[in-house]
Amino acid sequence: MAEQGKAGLKEAKLGFIGAGSMGGAIIRGLLATDRLPRENLSFYDPDPARQKAMEDLGLEPALDQAEVMHSQVVVLAVKPQVMGEVLAQIKDFARPWHLIISIAAGVPLKVLEAAFPESRVIRAMTNTPTLVVAGMAALAPGRHVTVDDLTLARKLFEAVGQAVVVQENLLDAVTGLSGSGPAYVALFIEALADGGVKVGLPRALALSLAAHTVLGTARLCLEHNLHPGVLKDQVASPGGTTMEGLHVLEQGGFKGIVMSAVEAATFRAQELAREG
Repeated sequence: MAEQGKAGLKEAKLGFIGAGSMGGAIIRGLLATDRLPRENLSFYDPDPARQKAMEDLGLEPALDQAEVMHSQVVVLAVKPQVMGEVLAQIKDFARPWHLIISIAAGVPLKVLEAAFPESRVIRAMTNTPTLVVAGMAALAPGRHVTVDDLTLARKLFEAVGQAVVVQENLLDAVTGLSGSGPAYVALFIEALADGGVKVGLPRALALSLAAHTVLGTARLCLEHNLHPGVLKDQVASPGGTTMEGLHVLEQGGFKGIVMSAVEAATFRAQELAREG
């Protein structure tokens, strides 16, 4: 696998077990950005609708999970609730040359490494903006992962967004923030739009204004390397409309509620790990 890392993503043989929201999004991103030839991709998913979606992209489904294990890099893109069953079905097909990447929330490295003692394992957490090549992935390497393995894994997730490497003990917090975060942001966009409708804006216009406001503000933070507090202060002029709105949000405990949501989702990720 070291040779695979040095050769780059284009030369890798990549297999997916699971082609749902996340697995399918990564596959689409790889194809859309021309990061990997179709002939180097394989997948297995028992769901006929997902098979059809992948066939529409020019991919033929594997006959079973064992066939996917012919790939040097295997992505486990299944729900944590079925991971135990999947591991039991494929562990006998794992080989020392395998790099196995799991994107299932709450399934710790110790479980994955117990199933694949001779393979190298990376645990990853990504999110739904992967669908529009704007995902954020955090990668936690197992004990035997090489620098070249990590390089290859980063290239894989950078094909559909951004990727960082973290210690595994941070992954539950990553899950609570960026894994669950798109739902919090979607709720905020919906609330902004509802507010616009309440004060007289047409629904479609209110939603467009709200979504683009969030998108533009995020780009300002990232592209100009600005702290969100600086951006807030730039908009909030003394005695102006924004300060009135910020005052109401502070009275409602807006920041504290969002922080508690991240904390609650993190705790649930930890519970999933213990239940597994």
